[in-house]
Amino acid sequence: MLEAIGLGPQDEEVYDALVRRTQATVTEIVHDCHLPASAARRILQSLVELGLATRSTGRPVRYVAVSPDSSLEAILRERERQLDGVRTHIRALMDVYRASTRFAHPGELIEVVSGRDEVNHRWVQLQQDTRFQMRGFDRPPYADPQEHTESNPVELQLLKRGVKYRVVYDTSVLELPGWLEDVTAGMRHGEQARIAADLPMKLAISDDRLAIIPLLRAGDSVVAASYLIHASPLLDALCALFEAVWERSVPVRLTGSGVETSPDGGELSRDEERLLTLLASGATDKAAGRALGWSERTVQRHITKLMRRLGARTRFQIAMEATRRGWI
Repeated sequence: MLEAIGLGPQDEEVYDALVRRTQATVTEIVHDCHLPASAARRILQSLVELGLATRSTGRPVRYVAVSPDSSLEAILRERERQLDGVRTHIRALMDVYRASTRFAHPGELIEVVSGRDEVNHRWVQLQQDTRFQMRGFDRPPYADPQEHTESNPVELQLLKRGVKYRVVYDTSVLELPGWLEDVTAGMRHGEQARIAADLPMKLAISDDRLAIIPLLRAGDSVVAASYLIHASPLLDALCALFEAVWERSVPVRLTGSGVETSPDGGELSRDEERLLTLLASGATDKAAGRALGWSERTVQRHITKLMRRLGARTRFQIAMEATRRGWI
């Protein structure tokens, strides 16, 4: 049980015997643990050095157990401090390793993965190996034909574990049935989602360690091959690209049921808030209707209503006024 703090089986046996007696001589420990006197003396001295026991100055010499709650906690704190030092050293070594591999083996920095099953496998593995953050651009087509018809189980598990997900969705995903419900489910678990028009590519970045980019030709309807980008100046550029696009994308707001109140005291229904988010992202009436489960006529009726409420004459004015009021 105490091996984690540096005590072997014999050490722990002697320590347990000393705790039971609270204090003991070498002879008493020899009797209790059936050890040679030299071994018992050596172990007792190591317990003193660890702060688990003290040594009297009288004759015969007696060893006194220090209260376990304070002595063992002190050792645990020291071990934790040492482990923190090891973690810091690992991060420094990884910085050196990344810097070296960028130039030592340049041909290994980009890996091509072929076959839809293998692409899906590497995508799952990429997520499972993530420790801190997943970032990505999401747009069709997909390697998995079930994409956005149900939640990504790997993402939900990692979100519960504390891994951050930040995703920018291309407006083209609004045409996919079930997209809004899928993204809303992810956001309830902690995903941060935004929408932008004309994303340059599909992209997923695991920490600052690895990225995957689908290899697509014009007209491809599924992802059958991908590039894996290892730590390199190219990966650094992809991370910078993501952050730039993220900053100018439209946040998807997670709404509850009922009504939300805007900063100026007005009320914004959940449907209106969802519609405003889609309009600000550049969605067409058809795309917005598909995402919300409405007809185009219903979308247009809601837009007209918003124009009247905001005193706007164009969609652009709707977005500007909604932004000013803090609605999007």
